[in-house]
Amino acid sequence: MGQLKLIACDLDGTLLLNGAQQLQPGTCDLIRELGSRGILFCAASGRQYSNLRRLFEPVSDEIAYLCENGCLGFYQGSRIFRETMDRSLGQELMQAILETEGAEVLLSGEKVCYVQPKNMEYFYHMRDTVRNDTVIVPDILRTDEAYMKVSLYEKGGLRNVRCWQDRFGDRCTVVTGGGEWLDMMPKGVNKGTGLIKILRTLGIDQKECMAVGDNDNDLEMLEAVGYPAAVRSGKPAVRRIALFETDTVENLFRRILENEIVL
Repeated sequence: MGQLKLIACDLDGTLLLNGAQQLQPGTCDLIRELGSRGILFCAASGRQYSNLRRLFEPVSDEIAYLCENGCLGFYQGSRIFRETMDRSLGQELMQAILETEGAEVLLSGEKVCYVQPKNMEYFYHMRDTVRNDTVIVPDILRTDEAYMKVSLYEKGGLRNVRCWQDRFGDRCTVVTGGGEWLDMMPKGVNKGTGLIKILRTLGIDQKECMAVGDNDNDLEMLEAVGYPAAVRSGKPAVRRIALFETDTVENLFRRILENEIVL
């Protein structure tokens, strides 16, 4: 294995624990210290780009971004790549969500996400808690922007993940993104494929990269790197492939900076 040059880190359930929507005090200082040692931080999330920039505002121009579960990548203000979905498939996915009782739909655009809320609490949740740039549309099927990711939200927990995987898994990537979100991306697209594109653009070998995650949508990302890591609260499948485990990401960073982890 080579020298560590980049750490890609999932947010919800990994860096942000117990439903937190803000970074812990000192997290950005650790990210900046890693950068001073030649280790670039990459936020790897199902979240949108503008949301991530706000979250990491103190270091927003110093990190890389893997957004929308692998559909979109940015570095130093420039888009590295964007994946799009066949429009007819995207419409079929959204129509199915609209017809599912208790389910809300979200369509990811490059700068904003689009919603057609059945309950306005969903819009307020996206705008005020998740802090996405969120646009209400009267008919989400008539949105002009190219489709990247279509998501299903079920407050209180997903009810039938297997049904969606069986119905659409042969035509698109279907993954859970926490307990309440199901994300559907173009077939073959995931955080692992997105991270590889970022690494190639930056000239970093996969063996020189660490990835940290907790959930099923992080598996391909961890499998793509030389140093896979997991939080102890993560799913068993994620923990099984991890070389390192940690209670918090911040403590993992401290161990790396203090040379307690031999890479």
